[in-house]
Amino acid sequence: MVVSLTIVRYPKRLIPFAFLSMAIHRLPMMLAGGCTFYKLMGSGRNGTFDLTPDLQQWALLAVWKTQTDFDLFKERSFVSRWWKRFAREQWTVLLEPVMSHGSWDGQQPFGTDFEKNPVEGPIAVLTRATIRLNKLKGFWSHVDRVAQLMSRAPGFITSFGIGEAPFFRQATFSVWASAADIKNFAYRSAEHAEVIKKTREENWYSEELFARFKIVNSEGALNGLNPLAEKTEIL
Repeated sequence: MVVSLTIVRYPKRLIPFAFLSMAIHRLPMMLAGGCTFYKLMGSGRNGTFDLTPDLQQWALLAVWKTQTDFDLFKERSFVSRWWKRFAREQWTVLLEPVMSHGSWDGQQPFGTDFEKNPVEGPIAVLTRATIRLNKLKGFWSHVDRVAQLMSRAPGFITSFGIGEAPFFRQATFSVWASAADIKNFAYRSAEHAEVIKKTREENWYSEELFARFKIVNSEGALNGLNPLAEKTEIL
């Protein structure tokens, strides 16, 4: 299994094509050989859950049976040709799932059977949730504080806020220097631990998923830079 996350940036004048792609790309993704799961998503401005969308930046997360399936998609697909024609920048990170729990639209897209060997070096995390409509106020009141804590946490490298729908179907993809850094942020930061506790006590989410990945490759650029090139040893 290979997981790809591609983030593309469009020129401002071509933002209408970005919106159009969210509808047009569904059929070619459904027909893409070896693709077992995909999500077309928008992007926030501040690297995490965000009420302010970045209309120039959009994302595709996909799960592939093999590396060859992804390579064929990259080389020949309608979606890939669209990006080359209309997008200004494109960055793709390839991932290998090492842990996942929870569900996404009732599915477990990254599998359930994982090797127990710890990942050495940089590790990526995907946190995704469907927020209950009657819990939106409580959820969003804590987002900015958690984002600030994450950006200052030891071992934090970068993050992207992505989502299927504004306000209530949100995800954060982040990259950390090590699994220990993730654990320290999640459970040894008193403020973050308190927010996690609230999500359970107040039942904020109707569905959630948490997954970790080994980083296989990172290529392309956003805002002129590969987000991982100078901060990891994978390239």
